Amino acid sequence: MTLAKNASLKQLATFRTVARLGSVSLAAEELHLSQSAVSIQIGSLETAAGTPLIERTGRGVRVTEAGQMLLGYADRLLALWHQTSDEMASLLGDFTGTLRVGAVTTAEHWLPRLLVRFINQNPKVSVRLFVCNRDDIVRHLAAQDVDLAVMGRPPVEIQVDACAVGSNPLAFVASPAHPLAAQGPLSLAQVADVPLLVRERGSGTRTAVERVFKSQGLRLRIGSELSSNEAIKQMCVAGFAPAYLSMLTCPLELDAGLLRVLPLPDNPTVSQWHVVRVSGQPVPQVALAFEDFLRRTGADEILAPIRHHLQSAGRRGRAKSAA
Repeated sequence: MTLAKNASLKQLATFRTVARLGSVSLAAEELHLSQSAVSIQIGSLETAAGTPLIERTGRGVRVTEAGQMLLGYADRLLALWHQTSDEMASLLGDFTGTLRVGAVTTAEHWLPRLLVRFINQNPKVSVRLFVCNRDDIVRHLAAQDVDLAVMGRPPVEIQVDACAVGSNPLAFVASPAHPLAAQGPLSLAQVADVPLLVRERGSGTRTAVERVFKSQGLRLRIGSELSSNEAIKQMCVAGFAPAYLSMLTCPLELDAGLLRVLPLPDNPTVSQWHVVRVSGQPVPQVALAFEDFLRRTGADEILAPIRHHLQSAGRRGRAKSAA
């Protein structure tokens, strides 16, 4: 109870800065305080806690075991306090705050464009964007590191609220120089005969391509497994192997004729992008506003750079059906 009664948010913020920088002098410089003022605040916090929180070393300071525990709570308390401040400002008509959003790696090819539009409309909003594969995004959601996540399939590992915000066309693509690209209508079995460039396990695209082959009773042959859409795209352009990618990752390559959508039935297949948040958790107004923005604009804006390629693929598919 002594800590709760006697510690202040200012002391916690000072302690967190010292812990992050590993130095009282550097913390004093960042906080525009004297070193003695920083030391007094840390000393008062240690007195309230009843135990040392940092130990001085030859190179600065080291956080003690008790300090590490307090640091975790301090991060959460200060984040909640900043969120409270933002929500109060929004309530009073000054829409502001930090938008904490996570995105699977494929979404980084379109999400920043929409974030810029949202920020231009709301110039007092700042953004913290986490980009990683699907499994890591689910962990960020569970840990409440992000308020919203943009991904394909909503997770089943945690209880979430999800809404679809736009389409994600996934396609088998190849360099025009690859033998498959020069052939007529293909079957999935023919594609299964060659090694493919695929994303790593844990990514949504990898899960999707595995489902495609499994649904046809075919084995997925992996030529190379990479954790980067860009690396897969460049190897595919170079003619190494076909790839399974979201068309949103390669509009320029499709425009330039460096990549071609393979003439397969139902290629591309279209899945949905979802914006996801943890059920039952309070959501900042800025996050709710961005969710609404994606609902209103996503269907049109996400596909804008590749819409003509989708229309071309649709015409090819209809011609094959008629033949």
